[in-house]
Amino acid sequence: MKQDDQKVDILAVGAHPDDVELTCGGTLARMVKAGHTAAILDLTRGEMGTRGTVETRAGEAKEAGEILGVTRRMTLDIPDGSVTVNPENISRVVSAFRTYRPSILLIPHSEDRHPDHCNAHRLCREAWFSSGLKNFKSADGLELPPPHRPDVFFEFMQWFEFIPSFIVDVTETYDLKKRAILAFRSQFYDPNSKEPQTKLSQPQFLELLEIRARAYGEKIGARYGEPFFSVSPVGVDSLFHVKTVKG
Repeated sequence: MKQDDQKVDILAVGAHPDDVELTCGGTLARMVKAGHTAAILDLTRGEMGTRGTVETRAGEAKEAGEILGVTRRMTLDIPDGSVTVNPENISRVVSAFRTYRPSILLIPHSEDRHPDHCNAHRLCREAWFSSGLKNFKSADGLELPPPHRPDVFFEFMQWFEFIPSFIVDVTETYDLKKRAILAFRSQFYDPNSKEPQTKLSQPQFLELLEIRARAYGEKIGARYGEPFFSVSPVGVDSLFHVKTVKG
């Protein structure tokens, strides 16, 4: 496959399958509807999860990605529960960034409840910088695609909240986000499941997700919103295009 055949506009990176759907699925679906291309990079297969199997989650992830409209989905096979920042993992992520050559990265926020999420942030930050270095060498000696550093990265919200730099109105695509989340049948509420219960499998978890989306949507005068953090200032083309609550 030629390099240009795999290029996308936006690449969303999650530590585990379903992380992207839970956090920025509505944004990805909205960008796809606007004519942009998107892909998802799962760092692990989620093999440490209490419910489901690796095979089950792989099938669910494929279905969820199709619902959101992403062009590609890749898994790096980093061990679940051990997302560490080391030369081997940096090389893997650099290879993915250079393969997909996105303009925009969506990555986990730096602070979160799950250590894998925090380490995924650090891993993405290191790989983002290294991906643009002409003389960067792969830790395993394999040949890498040509250098490419995405223009910008934005951080999505998981368990811990932060003051957003901006909020995306996902009202039109929230139903797609919900369908993509529910594609992970093994992970979320199923009254017929005999597997152990987790925070995610409780019926109130999906309710809380919707409450959060409604709360952030309300801040910009929309029904549903997804918050993001940016380490760099974010500009706007016109003051009349800013979405906010009218006084």
